Amino acid sequence: MARTPTALLSPADQERRRALRIMKGVALGALLFTAVLFVVAFALQTRYPWLAYVRAAAEGGMVGALADWFAVTALFRHPLGIPIPHTAIIPNRKDEIGRNLGEFVETEFLRGDVVRAKLATTAIAARLGEWLRMPAHAERVTTEAAAMVSGVLDALSDDDVQDVIAELAREHLIVPEWGPPLGGWLGRIVDAGAHHGAVDLAADSIAAWLAANHAAFSGLVSRRLPSWVPSIAHRFVDDTVYNEAVKFVAAVQADAQHPARRAIDGYLARLADNLQHDPATIGRLEDAKIAVFDSPRVRELAAEVWNTAKAGLLASLADPESGLRRRAAAALSDLGGRLATEDALQRRVDAWVTDAAVFLVDRYRHDIASIITDTVERWDPDETTEKIELMVGRDLQYIRLNGTVVGALAGLVIFTVAQALLG
Repeated sequence: MARTPTALLSPADQERRRALRIMKGVALGALLFTAVLFVVAFALQTRYPWLAYVRAAAEGGMVGALADWFAVTALFRHPLGIPIPHTAIIPNRKDEIGRNLGEFVETEFLRGDVVRAKLATTAIAARLGEWLRMPAHAERVTTEAAAMVSGVLDALSDDDVQDVIAELAREHLIVPEWGPPLGGWLGRIVDAGAHHGAVDLAADSIAAWLAANHAAFSGLVSRRLPSWVPSIAHRFVDDTVYNEAVKFVAAVQADAQHPARRAIDGYLARLADNLQHDPATIGRLEDAKIAVFDSPRVRELAAEVWNTAKAGLLASLADPESGLRRRAAAALSDLGGRLATEDALQRRVDAWVTDAAVFLVDRYRHDIASIITDTVERWDPDETTEKIELMVGRDLQYIRLNGTVVGALAGLVIFTVAQALLG
C-alpha cells in the first residue's frame, strides 16, 4: 500500500503517524525481547532447570505477539504481502463497511423516537432566546442574514425575475376576467352609498376651480356667436354660462337628491350591472386591460421598479446602520427576550422544532445515512486504510503488546500446571 507523503498530511495526522511508529517499535521490541529470552533459556535450561519456566513464558509471549501481530496487520493489509484469505479486511471490504455503518446510524440514531426523546430534554427555545437576546448576537445573525440575502439577490438574473413577474401578472391579473368581480364590487359600493363621498369631493373640487378660474370662461361660448353680435352681448353670454355653472354646482352640493346625483347613481348602477352581465362591456374592459398590460412602457416601468427596489434593498443590507438592519436586529433581540421568558412561547417553539426534526428524520433518514455510504464508496482504498490506521493503529499496537504479556503469562501457567500434574 502506497503511503501518503508526510508533507501532504495534516499536522494532526503527522503526529499520529509518529505515535504509531513509536508503538510499533515498542511492540516489535517486546517480540524480539521474548525471542532472545527464549533462545537463551532454551540453550541453558539443561544446565539451569528453572530456565524451563522462563522458556515457557518466552515461548507463550512470542506466540501471543505473533498472533496479535497477524490479527492487527490483517485488518489493514496482507501480512508479509501474502494474499492470505480474510486478510486486508478494510481495503477489501471498504464499501461493505460503509454500508453497514450507514445502516447502523440509520437504524439506531436516525429514528423519530430517539430524536424526540433527545429534543424533549433540551430547552431549545430557552437557550436560543438567551443567546439571541444579546444585542451582539442579534447583530451577528442580522449580518449573516443580510450577506445571504445579498448573495441571493446578486445571483438572481434581472431578466429572469422580470419574466417571473410578467408570468405572475399574466396569470393573476391578465388571464382572469375583471368585469364580473369589478362590477360586483362597484354594485356593493353603489348599494351602500359609499360613492357619495367621492361625488361630494368632485363637486367641491369643481366649485373651487370655478371660483378661482372665472377668466377661463371668457370667450368660451361667445367666440362661437356671429361676428355682428355686439361685444357686450359676448360678455353677457360668457358671464351667464359661468354663473349657471356655479349655480349648478352649488345646487349639487346643497341637494343630496339632486337630479345630477341621481343620474350618477343610475349610471354607476347600470355600469355595475353591465360589467357583470353585458358581454360587450366586459369585452371592452378586457381589451383595454390587455392593451395597458401589453404596452412596452408598462414592461419598462416594471423593470425600473424591480431594479430600483433591488438596488435600494442591496444598499440597505450592506449598510450596518441602515434602518432595515437596525430594525431587524432589534426585532431579533426582542424575539430572543420573549423566547427566554415566555413559557408558552417556549413550549410552542420546542414542539414545532421537535415535530419538524422528527418529520425530517422519518422522511429523509435513509438519504441522510446514505451520505456515509456514498462518501466511503468514493474513498480510495489505500487512503482509507491509512486514515483508519492512523486513527486507531496506535491503540491496536497496545493489543500486540498486551498479547505478548498475556501469552507469556499463559505459557508460564500452562507449563507450571503441566509440571505440577505430570512431573
